[in-house]
Amino acid sequence: MGSSHRGPLTEPMFYVLMSFLRRDMCGTEITEFVERRTRGRVKLGPGTLYTLLGKFQDEQLIQETEVEGRKRTYHITPKGRQVFQDELERLRACVADAEEEGFV
Repeated sequence: MGSSHRGPLTEPMFYVLMSFLRRDMCGTEITEFVERRTRGRVKLGPGTLYTLLGKFQDEQLIQETEVEGRKRTYHITPKGRQVFQDELERLRACVADAEEEGFV
């Protein structure tokens, strides 16, 4: 796993990165995607969302592509896709371990 040094993603981090896999999105679209995808299990408040977006920009996992007034649109970078893929593989390995132990 190329990005293992950064540590595992939190659930909100995972879903925010997932939101970008099909298209660029703004904050409102990301929030709606995460709520819809998780059936309301994960709720992103503005503080959490914009903290994550800033962190992801600093780590070069996403980049801002458009600014329209206060609306900012972001795009996932190849590095961001790799971090998401690494986390997906880590989660699959966790589930496989539980299944092998007969817990699932």
